[in-house]
Amino acid sequence: MGEVAVLFRVYAEEGKEDEVRAEIMKELNPKGSQLEEIAFGIKAIKVLFVHPDTEGSSDIEDKLKGMPGVKEVEILEESLT
Repeated sequence: MGEVAVLFRVYAEEGKEDEVRAEIMKELNPKGSQLEEIAFGIKAIKVLFVHPDTEGSSDIEDKLKGMPGVKEVEILEESLT
């Protein structure tokens, strides 16, 4: 079995981007994350997860959506590694 890399974009409540990013790093242990300036002061968090292809990306997406301060989550890329 291979592994799947999934890149998410997470939108947090305004002004809570750093808090949400820290909580994601602590609770879900992604491979990496970075804060991204989208436009006009709007920021989002890009988060990369790598997991066995037996697990579903929707599980991670649901966990992200359930975190305090998260408004929206979208999958940017998903590929086998």
